[in-house]
Amino acid sequence: MRQAGSQRIAGVELGGTKCIIVLSDEHGRIVAQHALPTEAPARTLAAIAARLDEWWSEGGFDALGVASFGPLDLDRRSSGYGTVTTTAKPGWRDAPVLATLADRFDVPVAFDTDVNGAALAEGRWGAAKGMRDFAYVTVGTGVGVGLIVNGAPTRGIGHCEAGHMRVARLAGDDWPGACPYHGACVEGLAAGPAIAARTGAPAETLSHDHPVWDTVVEAVAQMLQALAAATGPRRILVGGGVLGKRPELVARVDARVRALVGDYLPLPPIDATAPYVSLPGLGAAAGPLGPIALALTVAPPPAALPVRTTASCH
Repeated sequence: MRQAGSQRIAGVELGGTKCIIVLSDEHGRIVAQHALPTEAPARTLAAIAARLDEWWSEGGFDALGVASFGPLDLDRRSSGYGTVTTTAKPGWRDAPVLATLADRFDVPVAFDTDVNGAALAEGRWGAAKGMRDFAYVTVGTGVGVGLIVNGAPTRGIGHCEAGHMRVARLAGDDWPGACPYHGACVEGLAAGPAIAARTGAPAETLSHDHPVWDTVVEAVAQMLQALAAATGPRRILVGGGVLGKRPELVARVDARVRALVGDYLPLPPIDATAPYVSLPGLGAAAGPLGPIALALTVAPPPAALPVRTTASCH
């Protein structure tokens, strides 16, 4: 049982490698968490649904957030709304993520990309707290961008896919890139698989002065300069498996973005305690808290909630 006015929020971070299912209160305090590998869609989604069913029967929850790897169809007018679209992950194209997980529960549901979820978590509890215009960038297996403009993730023909932006190359660099769609886009130059394909070694094993980092810094910095010019984020947070544990590279990206911008845009003053391009404040917790932050955008006010003991699945 729980007290009247308290919230239970369920979240699913559906990643390309693993999934994390989270139960939290309205303050982002995690009360239960379960991880499982991302396998075939039917098997994975069934396992996630089973865990949510268990929490539902043990007291329910008031909102559900699903933050998934993509690309995703987020157009509510589309027949494919709630599915994964042009992913390279075998078997997952057109997977009915939202329908499988959300239709079984009579609660508000928020569905978005994993990077948009992490961005909203950083805006609610992390290094972008209080900001309405910022970006969360993850450089890992891919390059994802959660772009928040006027308090909400960008929309249009789709969610932000700045990681597939084509950028100018360093002089003399003609390596074709590793992206199966665009070759030498930012992801094709800077993501973990691209670095491994180019150097023959995993990114995490390379020394800080390996020449491949020049390419990575340049590609990421050019992408961020374009974001600064297009949407004016007040801060850009950069994490992920490639750059998240290399603060010296994030500092290089910050310096390069400033050089590319020049004196044209009013970037915040250089501040060692809070640089314009900086590491996320939540660290690894941004991912699991992402779907919780998503769900809180649609959850009913705590004061309006009834006392709930048990519930049954729909």
